[in-house]
Amino acid sequence: MKKNIPNALTLLNLFCGCIAVIYAVNDQFSHAALFVFLGVFFDFFDGFAARKLEVSSALGLQLDSLADMVTSGVVPGLVMYKMLDLSTEEPLLNRFFREWDSGLKVSEFELSALPLIGLCITLASAYRLAKFNLDDEQKTYFKGLPTPANTLLIISFPLIIEYQDSEFIENIILNTGFLIGMTALSCYLLNSNIKLFALKLKDFSYEANVSLYRFLILCVILLIVLQFAAIPIIILLYILLSYFNKLTIN
Repeated sequence: MKKNIPNALTLLNLFCGCIAVIYAVNDQFSHAALFVFLGVFFDFFDGFAARKLEVSSALGLQLDSLADMVTSGVVPGLVMYKMLDLSTEEPLLNRFFREWDSGLKVSEFELSALPLIGLCITLASAYRLAKFNLDDEQKTYFKGLPTPANTLLIISFPLIIEYQDSEFIENIILNTGFLIGMTALSCYLLNSNIKLFALKLKDFSYEANVSLYRFLILCVILLIVLQFAAIPIIILLYILLSYFNKLTIN
């Protein structure tokens, strides 16, 4: 019975990801984000449960990646697709990109080509997850930005627009050049060789998880102060702290 608990948590991650896809397709970014957060929560604890119950398996590893492919692969790609589609409606900031895109429309389906660039995040996520399953080194650290962290980064942009109420920030985020740049950066970070400390609990003791608990406390403080605008800063700090962390494996 206990061997099914981690897989059940993984399937809950997948279920949340499927719901997030539905909301993202319908431009309901807040609801999509809610189910992404729930999916990431289940993804965080399925591996922990497998280790504590000593029921880790090859099936669980594959299932985890398949669930992540939806929650942390398809969803951020769709969100970026939608953001790029919104950005092309900005008349002044994105005139160049709009004119370039006008010659690339698939008129039969009214499909604009430019926003499809956002789906590169989905492709990069799939490649990263496939590499992870074949890499025996990533036991105590991650190589490249984990897909859940990347998803939180991407989905923070529509949340910042909706809840931060800053026209200046909104104009930056809805700039087509910014979104294309973030897409390229996301794809690079996912498949880079940057070594990042693993966001995994060994147990619940403070001594065994000092770096992780300190990082989580810092995250909570930043979220309270900056709200959703803190998420990109947290991702940056995660990369910088990993670089300077003495526990990072070289």
